[in-house]
Amino acid sequence: MSEEHSKTIAVDTAFLRSTRGILKLAEMVTLFVAFVCFTVASRPKYIAATALDFLITLLLLLLYTLKLNKRLTFFFWPLIDVFNSVFAAAFLVVLSLIAVSTYTVKGTLVGGVVGFLSAGLLCVDSYMLFKNITFNKPRNENMNQGHK
Repeated sequence: MSEEHSKTIAVDTAFLRSTRGILKLAEMVTLFVAFVCFTVASRPKYIAATALDFLITLLLLLLYTLKLNKRLTFFFWPLIDVFNSVFAAAFLVVLSLIAVSTYTVKGTLVGGVVGFLSAGLLCVDSYMLFKNITFNKPRNENMNQGHK
């Protein structure tokens, strides 16, 4: 019975209520809204970019919520999350600038504006994560700091 218990996946509801969890959820909401706006405006390149960012953010949220980051220790997940947030924010800023400056349909304009909001949330997320990462501490101390 104890072997079965060790194979169950625990859900970390505390992470969802934490500042980082709420930030991840807000990122997902803004990315989904931008995705819907670009879909309504029929802009396939923007649709693909926002869908990919949404999917990566969803996977990271599931990783932390299901505590898979504690089982899959071959990566330093907070640093991967920082890199993802930084690159996604930079990519969304460029994408949103192009969308806002070349729009012909209002959906593209709204998607670009919401993309800027999402990029801002990603910047805050990367700042909060990077602030908590210290490279001279044991790995388990760094992992616990991600839930503050």
